[in-house]
Amino acid sequence: MRAVPFLPRSPLARPLLSVLCTSARPAPLRMCASGAARDPVRGGFRVVPGSVYFVSTPIGNLEDITLRAVRTLREADVIASEDTRVTAALLRHLGIGQKRLLSHHDHNLPSSVPKLLEIAAGGESVAVVSDAGTPGISDPGRALAAACAERGVPLVPIPGPCAAVAALSVCGFGSTEFVFGGFVPRAGRARRETIAELAAERRAVVLYEAPHRLVSTLTALAEAGASERSVVCARELTKLHEELHRGSVRTAAEWYASVAQTAGKVRGEFTLVLAPLDAHALAERREEAQQAAADAAAELVAERLARGESVSRVARDVAAELGVPKQRVYAEALRQHRLLDGPEGGEVGGEGGGGGDDGAGGGASAQ
Repeated sequence: MRAVPFLPRSPLARPLLSVLCTSARPAPLRMCASGAARDPVRGGFRVVPGSVYFVSTPIGNLEDITLRAVRTLREADVIASEDTRVTAALLRHLGIGQKRLLSHHDHNLPSSVPKLLEIAAGGESVAVVSDAGTPGISDPGRALAAACAERGVPLVPIPGPCAAVAALSVCGFGSTEFVFGGFVPRAGRARRETIAELAAERRAVVLYEAPHRLVSTLTALAEAGASERSVVCARELTKLHEELHRGSVRTAAEWYASVAQTAGKVRGEFTLVLAPLDAHALAERREEAQQAAADAAAELVAERLARGESVSRVARDVAAELGVPKQRVYAEALRQHRLLDGPEGGEVGGEGGGGGDDGAGGGASAQ
């Protein structure tokens, strides 16, 4: 995600940052279990040579930078950034002098990941940042984190702003569980399958979406069965035009469609939070699933009875294939067999009316 700088000129912000950005005589370091170095004088953590730091940066409001993030960016030997121009502007704002910046984004991973590993192996510290938010969370970083883990390179998270967590904190939905879906695929089968999976998810769902795809995504979710599910659409979080729109998926799609029609287009970056399914919705879903399984079982039973298979074999195989209780499938198979043979149908256990292949006898007593 890209940050649009918004900084109310707080009289407190500059003094704090200026203190952090002044050089200080190194103090004795104490190593911690995570691989970070504890500074006993200042009570914080200092950058360790040969380590890689994933540094969270503001998602809009530059005052959201943490004190530890500022120190890490100041002390790191190299900064790997999604866009060096964005990072350079942030460093200037923080009063941090010229740094060695390396490009690290989704389109140069085959070259940037080995290069950063080489730098860390050579004893230099690396700070990794995205344009906004936390590296590796719908931003470059996952491949580098995996490579560091594989090579044994110390990897340290520097937590901070995250749009997903910010939106969850104000959604008001009663759930401690959530699924983070990031950005939905833009088109094709992957998009359809992802939309269907997310619409069916029982837990809260957090998504990121670009403004020009917002209405399409909300409409697709509604069509996939999440029409009346509550949603919070968090727009431009931490920025000047931040807003929270609450409603159902259907009404939100209608609202932003009208915005696009009136204003010409929807503007701003969005974080969507779908509410978890309530007990009533879950009960309805279970009933629908059971009915769908029963219908599928009845259809398969009819096909296999028409081929002359015994009631007992049909019940056993269909129950195993569809995960439906065998007694229910047997009852359905027996009902269909009697309809096929009429009231004088006689025995039902064997192939074509003879003895059952698994020892079940004929008639209603076969179990």
